[in-house]
Formats: sequence, C-alpha cells, structure tokens
Amino acid sequence: MLFNSYEFIFVFLPIAVGVYFILGRLSASFSKAWLVLASLGFYAWWKPDFLIVLLFSLFFNYALGRQLVIKRSKPLLILGIVVNLALLGVFKYTDFVLTNINFLNLLPEPLPLTHWILPLAISFFTFQQIAYLVDSYKRVTRESSFLNYALFVTFFPQLIAGPIVHHLEMMPQFAQSWVNRIRWDNIAKGSYIFSIGLAKKVLIADNFARLATVGFDQLPVLSFEDAWVSSLSYTLQLYFDFSGYTDMAIGLAWMFNIKLPFNFNSPYRAVDIQDFWKRWHMTLSRFLRDYLYIPMGGNRSGEGKTYRNLFLTFLLGGIWHGAGWTFVIWGVLHGIATVIHRLWTKVGVRLPNPIAWLITFLFVHIAWVFFRATSVDDALKVFKGMLGQTGMGFSWQLSHVNAFPIDPGLCIVLALAFIWLVPNTNKLAESFRPTWYRLAFQVATFSAVIMSLNEISEFIYFGF
Repeated sequence: MLFNSYEFIFVFLPIAVGVYFILGRLSASFSKAWLVLASLGFYAWWKPDFLIVLLFSLFFNYALGRQLVIKRSKPLLILGIVVNLALLGVFKYTDFVLTNINFLNLLPEPLPLTHWILPLAISFFTFQQIAYLVDSYKRVTRESSFLNYALFVTFFPQLIAGPIVHHLEMMPQFAQSWVNRIRWDNIAKGSYIFSIGLAKKVLIADNFARLATVGFDQLPVLSFEDAWVSSLSYTLQLYFDFSGYTDMAIGLAWMFNIKLPFNFNSPYRAVDIQDFWKRWHMTLSRFLRDYLYIPMGGNRSGEGKTYRNLFLTFLLGGIWHGAGWTFVIWGVLHGIATVIHRLWTKVGVRLPNPIAWLITFLFVHIAWVFFRATSVDDALKVFKGMLGQTGMGFSWQLSHVNAFPIDPGLCIVLALAFIWLVPNTNKLAESFRPTWYRLAFQVATFSAVIMSLNEISEFIYFGF
C-alpha cells in the first residue's frame, strides 16, 4: 500500500489510528497487537506471498536475538548475519550474477534467469534486523517479547523505506504509559508533516519524474538542453521523492506518539561529500558506518587501510541500492570522492563555501545519472548530451511533457531555490505549534494533492 493513495489516506490510516487508541484504553498489548496486524496488512497489500518472507525473517531473527543475549556467541551472530544477507542476496542479486556469468560465455549453455520479484522492503528490514542482532550480541538491547519485536520490525510508517531504526530508539517509546492515549498536539504535528511530505511527492517529485522519464527512457539522443533538463529533473525528483517519504514516515509515527529519527537534512546544501552523506539517508549512513566501516577497521589501522575501508563501504553501499553495474559505478564514484575529500582535508586548504557547494552538487548530480540510468550505455547517452556532443536545442517531446504549467528550466531553478532557502521539515517539526495559519496551509496543500492524485506512483526507494 502506498502512502500517496486514496485507500491509505481515507481508509487504512483513519482505521489504524482510531483502533489503536480505542484498544489502548483497554490494554497496551491490544494496541500493539493491532498495530502489528495493521502493519502486516499494509505490507501484504502489494503482494501477499511475500508476507511469508517477512514472517520468516521475523521469527528467525527474534529467536536468534534471544539466544545471543543468553549465550553471546560470535558463531551464532555470524550465522544470523549470513542468513540475513543470503535471504537478501538470493532475491536481489541472483539474476545479476547469472547475467554476468552468461555474458562471460564460459558455459556450454546460458543459465536461465529466475526473474524473481524483489520482496518489498527486504533491504530495509534486513539491515534493521542485522543491527538488532549485533546490538543483542553486545547486550546493548534485550527483547523478550515477540509482540514488541514484531512491532519494532513491522511498524508501517518506517517498514518500507526506513528510517533504519535501532531497537532502543523506538521500543522504549512504546513502553510509555501515555503512548496509546490520544495526544492532539502530536496528531496535529504528524498530519502537518505528513501533508508536507505528500505534497513533495505528488506535486513536485512526480512531475519532475515525467521529464526525467522522457529524457532517460524515451529519447534516443539528447541535446545539451535535453540532457541537463532530464538529469536535473531526476536529481530533483529523487530529492523530493525521498524527502517526501521521510516526512510522511515521521509524520505518521508522530500520530502514534512515536518519534522516528530524522533521515534527511537538506543534503543538496552540503559543501563536501562527507557533509552530503551526513545529510542524505542519515540512518543508512549510520548503519554503514557502525556495522561495516568500523568493523572493517575504520580509521584505526593507518591511512592506507582507512582509504580502503572508506572505498569498500561506499562500493557495498552502491551494491545494496541495486543489482546492476550502474549502481556499482555509483558506489565507486562516491567511494573515490570520499577518499579524495579525506586527502584534501589533510592538505588543509579550504575552498569558499559557494565553490565547495557547487563542486559537491555537480558531483552528486553527475553520479545520480548512473543511479537512474538502466544501463551504462544509457548513462553515456546523457553525458554526451550534457557535454554538448549531440547539438543544441530543446526537443519537442520534452517541451510538451504534461508536468508543470511553466517552463521546465524555470521549474528547476525554483525547486533549487526552494531547497536552498526554505526551512527543512526537521526545523519545521522542532518549531511546530498548532496555528490557524498552519491549518489553512495544510488544508490548501492537502486539497491540491488530492486533486492531483490521478496517477499513483511508487516511491523510488521502494525498489531498493
């Protein structure tokens, strides 16, 4: 089920919130059980078969986590990590491996592809549970209740695309005596943030998606203008799509009196690549740092190994995002950029912030081309246009896309100005107070969104 759908907004969400607080008057366990059932129904809406995968993962990791608290066995921890990664790998990377084996033509006959559909959210709930196993092994967290554990993993606001949450960040909140009592200030804040995220997705991201789709997927050749409009449209689509999802997830959690960690902090304002990764998908960056970079040795074993660890972390982060050479290249680019940044900081020379920002933004933008392209050849098509190798002029197909009511180039400028100048949702959430002005803004925004929900589109990170 999608946050930006009629059935979620007008049916699922009111029922989920209402029943949660009604049952909360009877028993905290009843309200938790309801939230788990509602979250499983939310997950199964897309493809019920994959509920089996989620349930297997739940039962396996809960049982193993219990054993790790009791025995603190490193072989058990390794087993848990291997099983989780194997489950993710089988579904996500089998066809990628088979395709490359067939490409090398080493076997008498090509291997048949499985064409398995990737279970929704498997990358996110796998990482979240790996973190839980490690925390259980370290005895940072303990969980004896399967109901609590199931709620920790399946809580629907963050189930599909994060934030990737630690057990200690969320479950103590559900233990508060007032958590299953209606707090109208949290309802107001949550619905306000949710409406902002919904508007980002429907009114901005989805319209930029129409421009990006024409340029990346439909035009065989891109002119200079076509390439820059198409690539910048995707850069902005991805920003507002993921920012919108994050806002909606945090807003929905607030409605249940739960505070999720911020996951997006104006990353296009970053002045270096390290700053970017402190702002973009912040909980994923935290996971990669704490459960990959540091266990590999971090910066504890000399400069050479530090650079190696940085590079491998981003390479594996790229592979996590998708099974394809374009994602590998994207991860490699960010790994190289992070190593260069670390070397640059040792020189001690600081660039003026505007220049540092421009270099960072252009690098991130160029790397996103590989992230979006369906193949390396498609990415090269865009780069040829961006370099002016295929001529000038704005194509008829792009100029007649039914996206925004004004010129696409002006829309890009306005969107970048919005990113740079408007306070982000983190600031709005921290300073939120219910006012008539905010209510009027929310009603107007929500009404505009509802009138625009003609085509329901998935969030980009659903594919990861």
